[in-house]
Amino acid sequence: MKVLSIVPYNIFSAKLGGQKGIALFNKYLAKECALYCVTVKSNQPSYAEGYTLYPLLGSASFRYINPFNFFLVKRLVQELKITHLILEHPYFGWLGILVQWATGVKLVVHSHNIENTRWKSVGKWWWKILFRYEGAIHRAADYNFFINEADRQYALKAFRLEERKSAVITYGIEWNSTPTLNEKQRCREQLVQQYGLSADTNILLFNGTLGYPPNLQALQVILERLNPLLLSSSLTYKIFICGSGLPENMQGLATYANKNIIYAGFVDDITTYFKGADLFLNPVIEGGGIKTKLVEALAYGTRTVSTVNGSIGVSKEDAGDLLQIVDDGNWPAFATAIITSCAVPAPALPPAFFEKFYWVNIARKAAAFMQT
Repeated sequence: MKVLSIVPYNIFSAKLGGQKGIALFNKYLAKECALYCVTVKSNQPSYAEGYTLYPLLGSASFRYINPFNFFLVKRLVQELKITHLILEHPYFGWLGILVQWATGVKLVVHSHNIENTRWKSVGKWWWKILFRYEGAIHRAADYNFFINEADRQYALKAFRLEERKSAVITYGIEWNSTPTLNEKQRCREQLVQQYGLSADTNILLFNGTLGYPPNLQALQVILERLNPLLLSSSLTYKIFICGSGLPENMQGLATYANKNIIYAGFVDDITTYFKGADLFLNPVIEGGGIKTKLVEALAYGTRTVSTVNGSIGVSKEDAGDLLQIVDDGNWPAFATAIITSCAVPAPALPPAFFEKFYWVNIARKAAAFMQT
């Protein structure tokens, strides 16, 4: 099996969850088959681990409709004797279908969101056009990968897909066991010392790209709805806000320091915060796909409280009691879950979590499915 992946935007060095998802998927898929990738010129070949990168696509929006890309990709498919062509997102679907017709290559659509519903949620009028286009691309594909089971079920019904052509290929993590209790305690002590906290302080963490609307909305929920409820309780805590891209109108976040909020901004080593936190907060109520920070927090053995929307793609069976799920918008219940979670030691993460979310297993599943 020889695979050519089309990655339509910059993924190196990966910062956003979507960028990391593609970069890591390719890294581990390359261990299962011969992998090549055609992508935009801003992606440097030196970053590609275990596979060959062809940075041939332009960066302008015109690249999505540039007819010359057909000849470029067709030539690579024929020269490299490619058997499977993976589209990251459906936007290059027209190109994939043309190459499929011209060369007989198997077409794979790797969906990271249901795109039409994502654009509908932010009020774009053309979501109905995208719905028809997206459905046509998925129906034409030989294989369809979805980021979670909810997206797959939606596609089976809305796009009228054959079930045998679809599989859940989720976001993953690169380690297959949680840190030791000693390691987590060292990280916690480092944060306590660095920020001058008392030893009994419960460290609550929120992390994400703060310019991304669902994350920004979640941050506002923390500041305006959850924190006032926590301030009225007897909980000793600090909420750490980590992430880049804070909008200009939120630059006054530092003024919340006297309300138990610590704005750490972009930090060099977020793993210290994940490991050292007593609780990860995930009050996200919008956005599709899977919340990559939730997967990472749980994989670090950090207890998490999440909304239903924020937990899509991660079930109670996956995470056990390490994950508490609260109805979207029920902020009093969310605050109560924070307080009760801080009162007891974090439970162990079920082994099933790593069976599902370890990148080695994910890549093997994808490779095996493409050979069915």
